[in-house]
Amino acid sequence: MRGHGDERMSEQVIIVGSGPAGHTAALYTARANLKPVMFEGQAAGGIPGGQLMTTTEVENYPGFPDGIQGPELMEAFRRQSLRFDTRIFTEDVTEVDLNKHPFTVTSAERTLTTQALIISTGATAKRLNLPGEKTLWTRGMSACAVCDGALPIFRNKVLVVVGGGDSAAEESTFLTKFASKVYLVHRRDALRASKIMQERVFKNKKIEVLWNTVVTDVLGEDVVSAVRLKDVETNTERELACGGLFYAIGFTPNTELFKGQLEMDDLGYLITKPDSTHTSVPGVFACGDVQDKKYRQAVTAAGSGCMAAMDCERWLAENEK
Repeated sequence: MRGHGDERMSEQVIIVGSGPAGHTAALYTARANLKPVMFEGQAAGGIPGGQLMTTTEVENYPGFPDGIQGPELMEAFRRQSLRFDTRIFTEDVTEVDLNKHPFTVTSAERTLTTQALIISTGATAKRLNLPGEKTLWTRGMSACAVCDGALPIFRNKVLVVVGGGDSAAEESTFLTKFASKVYLVHRRDALRASKIMQERVFKNKKIEVLWNTVVTDVLGEDVVSAVRLKDVETNTERELACGGLFYAIGFTPNTELFKGQLEMDDLGYLITKPDSTHTSVPGVFACGDVQDKKYRQAVTAAGSGCMAAMDCERWLAENEK
């Protein structure tokens, strides 16, 4: 039986996670005749296909001049992986053992061993879980201004950004290119952002910071039309009319499986060696948002998936037994 401790029968490469990074890694390893197996996930860390599955219009992925829906783009990625005979299991990995080689990867349905492992489990955007979020997410709500801010739904509208760090400052500034006005809502009386990012916010006439304020709900029938705000000092509430709400309160990398086995930074992102996708364990590679807290774009994730596949192929060739 494949994958139960017999090294001769172990897989050559297993990919944990899907999304642009995972599927690009699958495509490249498949075409290198490594016969990849992918655990695309089921419920853990989001849904199969990654964050693009909860994105509507994607206008900044090269090759689609008229834009494409996020789920449609990911379905095309998946079909391409399958065309080159990637074996895909729609299962969550529940355990990995990287302490001995070959590595062991376990889901509720199966246990496989593998010579190499590519991790593309992504990161999950932190949300406020507002009452109106279930119906209005992607309908004027987003966790990525750079991805979605230029969409027609947000143009010339009043927009609200929640956060106080560098990403909140950066996203607020970015949105002023398209919005009529941007409100930056922060629960404290000072931003955590770096000084240079704060200066950009304060100098921008289109941005108004709402201090000591939290968003308690998002309102609208079919699309966002307002947010409910609360002053944390006085507890008074009010509604603010707007055409969009952006979260910039951070991401959580989906790395729980690898704690204690792979080197991570203080936020939990996997650390890769400079100019490579090699992790702290030889034969284990990381790509996409699970190791990228800076760019977090579909195209950069896909690029790093290609890098991981090429690193993996070279490593396997060098370590062939």
